[in-house]
Amino acid sequence: MDFSVKEPKPGVSGDFSSQTGRAVLKLRELLLRGEFQPGERVSELPLVARLGVSRTPIRLALDRLAHEGLLEVWPTGGFVVRAFTLTDVYDAIEMRGVLEGTAARLAAERLQDPSELDGLRAIQEELDRVMPLASDLLPNIDSFARYLDLNESFHATLVDLAKSPMLRSMLARVLSLPFASPSATVFARLKLPKAKELLTVAHEHHSAIMDAIAKRQGTRAESLAREHACLGLRNLEAALADKEMLSTVPGGMLIRMPGVSGVA
Repeated sequence: MDFSVKEPKPGVSGDFSSQTGRAVLKLRELLLRGEFQPGERVSELPLVARLGVSRTPIRLALDRLAHEGLLEVWPTGGFVVRAFTLTDVYDAIEMRGVLEGTAARLAAERLQDPSELDGLRAIQEELDRVMPLASDLLPNIDSFARYLDLNESFHATLVDLAKSPMLRSMLARVLSLPFASPSATVFARLKLPKAKELLTVAHEHHSAIMDAIAKRQGTRAESLAREHACLGLRNLEAALADKEMLSTVPGGMLIRMPGVSGVA
């Protein structure tokens, strides 16, 4: 599974800002891939050589990832990789559901013209064409990557329709954590016994949410969006029962499992 993150285009602030951005992206990818163990010390100097950037961007990247919650500040200085409890994981997905539910309700209440839903409908139509089948034990990697991108775009476009910069900012903070992303457990879903049913339900949720927004049914849209997020919990519960499946979840190896040595 590819946990890479698309790199943003360099901004007008110069090479220094670009180096910091690259360091954040690369280091986040390493953390989500399980290249560092929970509780492991992360030092600047080894990262300078590994990521190919100078110490100052590395230091800023570490600060950023600590702010996001992937790292913790060590009392004597430096950073360590954060371990997540099952409660942390469930809370992150639950919070996404609450915020996306609010976004769906606001989208319905603030919709001014039906054409505002055109972008969301276009994404859903393309999802129809690339949605993986339950029979695809190893789905075409290009089609699957496109499916993940479209799924993320659907959720992002839904938030845009809420017309709330405050809500977008709060949700961005939640989505920076592992497991909370709408597509974080999709690959695990493909390996479940009822994969086809779950994919179909998720797809139907998208259509129902759009319908509720189009009809200005805010309460219904909110309820559907929250129910949709709960699919992530079902996927994660299945992944937790299978270590190989859990390894397909970005950040899955950062979860401290009950009954394992050193786990609270």
